[in-house]
Amino acid sequence: MHADFACINIFCSFTLTFINSLSLMTTRIGEQNIVVRFLTNRNMHTTVIAIIIFAAISWLYFCPAVTDGKVLQQHDVQQGVAIGQEVKAFTEATGETSRWTNSLFSGMPNFQISPSYQSSKLISWISNAYSLWFPSPVNLLFIMMLGFYILMLALKVRWYLAILGAVAYAFSTYFFIIIGAGHIWKYITLAYIPPTIAGIIWAYRGRFFTGSVIAALFATLQIASNHVQMSYYFLFVIIALAVAFLAIAIKNHKIKEWGISTGALVVAAIIAVATNSPNLYNTYEYSKETMRGGHSELTKAASTDNASANGLDKSYITAWSYGIDETFSLIVPNINGGASIKPEKGENIPMVLSDTETAKEMFNTGEIQPADYQNLRSFFQYFGDQPMTNGPVYVGALIFVFFILGCIIVKGPIKWALLATTILSILLSWGHNFMWLTDLFIDYFPMYNKFRTVSSILVIAEFTIPVLAILALQKIFSSKSIIKQYQKPILISFGIGAIICITLILAPSIIIGDAYSQPEADTYIAQGIASQYPTLFNAVEKVRFGMVSSDALRSLIIILAAFGVLVLFSIKKISKPIACVILSVIIVADLFSVNKRYINDDSFTTPHFTENAKFTPRPADNYILQDTTMNYRVLDIARFDEAMPSYFHKTIGGYHAAKLSRYQDIIDRHIQISRDGININPAVLDMLNAKYVIFNDTVAEINVGALGNAWLVDNIKFVNSADEEIDALASLNPSTTAVSDKKFKSILDGKIAPKQATDTIFETSYAPNRLTYHANSANGGLAVFSEVYFPWGWNATIDGEPVEIGRVNYILRAIKIPAGQHSIQFCFEPRSIKVTETIAYAAIAILYLSIIASIVAAMIQRKKHKDSIRINE
Repeated sequence: MHADFACINIFCSFTLTFINSLSLMTTRIGEQNIVVRFLTNRNMHTTVIAIIIFAAISWLYFCPAVTDGKVLQQHDVQQGVAIGQEVKAFTEATGETSRWTNSLFSGMPNFQISPSYQSSKLISWISNAYSLWFPSPVNLLFIMMLGFYILMLALKVRWYLAILGAVAYAFSTYFFIIIGAGHIWKYITLAYIPPTIAGIIWAYRGRFFTGSVIAALFATLQIASNHVQMSYYFLFVIIALAVAFLAIAIKNHKIKEWGISTGALVVAAIIAVATNSPNLYNTYEYSKETMRGGHSELTKAASTDNASANGLDKSYITAWSYGIDETFSLIVPNINGGASIKPEKGENIPMVLSDTETAKEMFNTGEIQPADYQNLRSFFQYFGDQPMTNGPVYVGALIFVFFILGCIIVKGPIKWALLATTILSILLSWGHNFMWLTDLFIDYFPMYNKFRTVSSILVIAEFTIPVLAILALQKIFSSKSIIKQYQKPILISFGIGAIICITLILAPSIIIGDAYSQPEADTYIAQGIASQYPTLFNAVEKVRFGMVSSDALRSLIIILAAFGVLVLFSIKKISKPIACVILSVIIVADLFSVNKRYINDDSFTTPHFTENAKFTPRPADNYILQDTTMNYRVLDIARFDEAMPSYFHKTIGGYHAAKLSRYQDIIDRHIQISRDGININPAVLDMLNAKYVIFNDTVAEINVGALGNAWLVDNIKFVNSADEEIDALASLNPSTTAVSDKKFKSILDGKIAPKQATDTIFETSYAPNRLTYHANSANGGLAVFSEVYFPWGWNATIDGEPVEIGRVNYILRAIKIPAGQHSIQFCFEPRSIKVTETIAYAAIAILYLSIIASIVAAMIQRKKHKDSIRINE
């Protein structure tokens, strides 16, 4: 009951207080003021202690960088700034929000670039309050610990162990790595998942209304963080826990109660989804037109064995697959060398072997020859199965051992739910290294084929491992005699951890095989380096195995130190508080020091550097920016796949993980730019109005063939399929002829009179979401626009009268225009936004009313509980 009331205290302090409804708590019940009772409650004191500890740790880790005013220049954040710059500038200038941007891939919706809806403002402020308005990244670490602490209390874990569990969870290395990489929305989503699950657990433990409200609140914040992949992964955990509570209900003959709780949680889920309906619905509809939502309509692309039905290619999904041996990073961080790059002073710095202490020591002692040592700078420290990585998934050597212990001594369905999802996440993280299971999920599990980077599903293991580890510690510290009760399980769990470490110290090749990847070896053999430096690979092996052995020794020492603490505690040489404190220090020191390898003071830079370093125009940019024409495009060959050019120009290329499928088809067929060479169809560049081509940082040339914003064609050719349409572009003269799928024949068909010398069409005004043209045609005709066709949201008018938009040249818009002078306008105004915003407002109102009602009900119930105790006394 104490844990439940502690949860109520946290819930009250971080919802009611920050919703400015404190006045409700001053309502008198009987002769006592609820505020006074709330603030003097013992559980409230432990909550305040926890919050102070979390705040102190969060500030301590990022000091002095944050207190000195420095910031992280995160790669993904910078990319988001670049591709969102056009819409940001438009909003600042006009106060209007655009749902479309032309800054990348010749134009696309920005539902997944900068999703912003009016209804979300009623929710976003709660996130700021929940994080105590701390600056980033202090706020991120704080909410990660706080959320897990709430979960621990919902699991009835003692408050001091709940604090330890929260710190252990938040300091799992992956979370710091994604902070450094700039995956902030992924991080925030993961931070809100534990308290969401806390609400679910609370609901299944009898407090179905309050638990469901908590689940709804944090699920709302979680979904608003806009990383569906992370939320999707944790559905496996939620389903497993629901089944576990069903098993408990069956055993206790409380199936009806389980059904009520499940029903309440379903309603909570509906509310959470409804509050985020503008983002969810429009993203879902948009996804149908993207790489993630479905494969190309091209039969040649769809027929490959690598394809998954209505999703990403399997090779793309599994490109980042965790190695089977790499899984031992859960207990030894440098199992595969650690990281490929590290954020440092605003840049991503390669982490190479020559920089390691192991390499320097071996060079100084003569174990490595000078020539070999110099060549070590060409080898990354990381040598696992993934193309590259910012660091390993390390949960802590001691946490891992306690997890094994928890698998043995923790009883009940919840343990099995946690263990099952842990194993599932590890197996799925192996991706192409365990393809039969990966194929099963890609082919048969809804939405699984929409997500790439399968190694990220290890976030489940990062969650379940510390949960089970802390439950094991609770068992240990609740025991009257751990020698009698848990001696054998402790020996087994610590023995397994020690054996893994000793093996990696003495013979790392037994577990991890070679110290270099085959592609790595092939590259250096092909370049002749292997024959020129015959001992180089021996040096690489010595350094990498040395790194592994060194970290394995480190983990072994941690495990043995903790084992010694338990021995002393079991023979009553130290007290329970002392043992708990020492174990906490060991766990925190371990994770704290490892995370400093990936994010430390050197990772930060000054705000001025962050704002200007990545967005300083190159000479080529400055040359192009002298052109004040309102709307043209740029092909940046040197940085075709990068986001930075989008900060300055409307680009043909760009960077986004969910580009339109048809545009990707055009890139694959007609704008091929890679290390192997360049193969570009000039006609495609012309029809996309690529007025400038950047060859390097200093050289930009004018493309004299660019067709401009719009033009009239003499004829149109209809074809039977997408294959015929895209193939026709190879020989098409887009200035005179358009090609279209026969599906658009009813819109675009009809006699097209040859254009006259006096016929003109040109753009008169430009905004990302609104384009206006003036047309003057003697006989009318077919106008083609150098704008990407999108099947919904765009509305076209001629002189204010609606007209239908057709698709030509595989990706462009076209409309038929009558003779004479006319004004043409395109507006991107998706009707779905207004509808979903209305739904969101209603759901948010229901959520707020539910929060208020649950707090009042919880306070009344708490008073009744205390009154009953007083009467019994």
